[in-house]
Amino acid sequence: MIMLDILIRYVHLGAVLVLAVTLIIENMAIAPQITKEDVRNLIKVDAAYGLSAVVVLACGVLLWFTGAKPSDFYTNNPVFHAKLSLFVVVGLLSIYPTVFLMRNRKNEAETLAVPVGVIRVLRLELVLLLFIPVLAFLMARGVGL
Repeated sequence: MIMLDILIRYVHLGAVLVLAVTLIIENMAIAPQITKEDVRNLIKVDAAYGLSAVVVLACGVLLWFTGAKPSDFYTNNPVFHAKLSLFVVVGLLSIYPTVFLMRNRKNEAETLAVPVGVIRVLRLELVLLLFIPVLAFLMARGVGL
């Protein structure tokens, strides 16, 4: 059981790192004007981002209910709820850039104008993502219990 817990935590951390890296890549690649090749590449990066978010969530739920710590450690901790809420907010924000990219995946124009809102949402996601590890650290130290 301990080995399974360690494996789930390792996969969880790996997926968190992939999520962060893909969001950084998206932020570096997005610009007011992007090419159709940029759109294709951003769709691939966004897919990796989405997949990693699913893995993070799945591993997190497993740790919550089957991990080495009792589920009450998480359930009764407001810091955990803040962390989970922030993760959900980041996930909901990511819908807008994803929809924009998917709607324009077959656009034949050489360049595509990116709405300012898409760029701002990607930047906001990155800023909000920075707070999740802080909350995880606090939670792991028992803050909120």
